Amino acid sequence: MLDLKELLVTLVERNGSDLHLKAGEPPVIRVDGTLYRLEGYPKMTPDDVRNLMYSILDEEQVQEFEDNLELDLSHSVQGTGRYRVNVLQQKGMVGGVFRHIPFQIPTIDEMGLPEVLKPISMRPRGLVLVTGPTGSGKSTTLAAMVNHMNMNRHAHIITIEDPLEFIHQDKGCCINQRELGGDTHSFGHALRHVMRQNPDIILVGEMRDLETIQLAITAAETGHLVLATLHTTDAAQTIDRVIDVFPPEQQEQIRSQLATTLEAIVCQTLMPVKSGAGRVAAFEIMIGTPAIKTIIREGKTHQIPALVQTGSESGMVSLEHYLMNLIQQDMVTFEEALARSNNPREFQELVQRRLGIVAQGQPTA
Repeated sequence: MLDLKELLVTLVERNGSDLHLKAGEPPVIRVDGTLYRLEGYPKMTPDDVRNLMYSILDEEQVQEFEDNLELDLSHSVQGTGRYRVNVLQQKGMVGGVFRHIPFQIPTIDEMGLPEVLKPISMRPRGLVLVTGPTGSGKSTTLAAMVNHMNMNRHAHIITIEDPLEFIHQDKGCCINQRELGGDTHSFGHALRHVMRQNPDIILVGEMRDLETIQLAITAAETGHLVLATLHTTDAAQTIDRVIDVFPPEQQEQIRSQLATTLEAIVCQTLMPVKSGAGRVAAFEIMIGTPAIKTIIREGKTHQIPALVQTGSESGMVSLEHYLMNLIQQDMVTFEEALARSNNPREFQELVQRRLGIVAQGQPTA
């Protein structure tokens, strides 16, 4: 008989990030971005998967899943870690995905994150957006930033998450973590009431809709530090995505609000390391300098990449330069870096000029 705890322990022992349960397949884990079927396990029946998933749900959660056919929740296994869980239905059968979240919250230094995230975490007010595709490590980066605040500030932090992932213990800060479903009905509902909770810092798990985005920007305008995530791949696209959510008659006002409040955009992507063991993150970081704020206000976001490239003195990091440094450190292959670049032609020219590496099929200079 399949044992869920055993499967989750196996996931952690193999340094996996995700466990997939699907009828007609053995359990599947993701390690360093690649899926593997667990050896020695039979193909699961629909009842096997249903019983495994329902074993962690209470009656209310079962009813919610059967009503909506989707459910997000968190699950803990003592001594192993927490898991962000999604229960789903496919082809009329129950399935599930578990994302491993370690109990120990990593520091910015332990994760090898850019040093500029430390001063960003200490900003007194404004909007900080952490962006990237699903599974790129946004939640872990945010947890490391909140951990840095917790060790170096004396502030009230309120997080609104779906579901709760990393659990923070109060150090210098007082931290209240609220989970959608159990503690609040929605991001928007929580944000409408957050001002009365006397926060200094607000973390919004995801800016999903117009109301959430509007309330997050307003909170940043009124003197709070607001951190939030979006599924975008670069700084210019992030700003355009935020503005485009609003109807045309509001977009000029939102540009002005963003120009006033935006402190930084941290874009990240994960890629396999060259040795084959583990993954490494690459970053683009835009800082809300006066020049950036002017560009946002004037709607000239196409000029942002050029300012990011030349803004290293302000702490800015271009993705192409970050990728090039990873190649120099022999961390990733040129091909992997090229696949993650937002501007492949420019990246090829940069790497050829600085490192003498020529893409296959390209003539040498």
